[in-house]
Amino acid sequence: MEGVSVRKIKKICVFCGANSGKDVAFVNTAFHLGEVLGKRKIDLVYGGGKLGLMGCVSTAVAQHERQVLGIIPSAFTVNNLVGETCGKEIKVATMQERLVMMMELSDAFIALPGGFGTLEELFQMISWAQLNIHNKPIGVLNINGFFNGLLSFVDHAVKQEFITPRARKILISATTTDELVDKLQAFRFESDPALSKLKWSPSSSQKEKLDLTLRL
Repeated sequence: MEGVSVRKIKKICVFCGANSGKDVAFVNTAFHLGEVLGKRKIDLVYGGGKLGLMGCVSTAVAQHERQVLGIIPSAFTVNNLVGETCGKEIKVATMQERLVMMMELSDAFIALPGGFGTLEELFQMISWAQLNIHNKPIGVLNINGFFNGLLSFVDHAVKQEFITPRARKILISATTTDELVDKLQAFRFESDPALSKLKWSPSSSQKEKLDLTLRL
């Protein structure tokens, strides 16, 4: 569309459950997301393995001949706990290192239905965006209303003045895959004037990883 800038997204990181969930729509949509990424020539970054929705989306992306990168803590690879990663695999020592690498290697983030791990990853990325550590778009694919309660809670936190209206815009949502990817591409980051003054600089010799442990 004329006058609307489109963000170039080459790699999307997907957070989702290592289980398939109760609703078959979760599995079908995970496969469809992989198909959409493949057709749009977008590569996948994810948590590795082949369990649950993680396996569905990674398999679909690979079938459409796009690159798949699984970033997985070494502890999960013992006794083949999560299955074989569909594509290239990078092993890391900790969960925090995994999340930092996901942030660094991705252009955008999508959350599908999942549990505590998925929610932690989602809100960590939102918190880091709020702190001006990154300015990449973040969205949830609200399949059959799965995230309705979460979105209502976030809006409630805005009303109670714990989340600013500007910060609320960080979290994008859509009910269809194509709509969500379109919204991610059209996203324009608005940094908080106060938080934008924070300086997150890498270290000297070995580019120490940013200290991203601060949470709001």
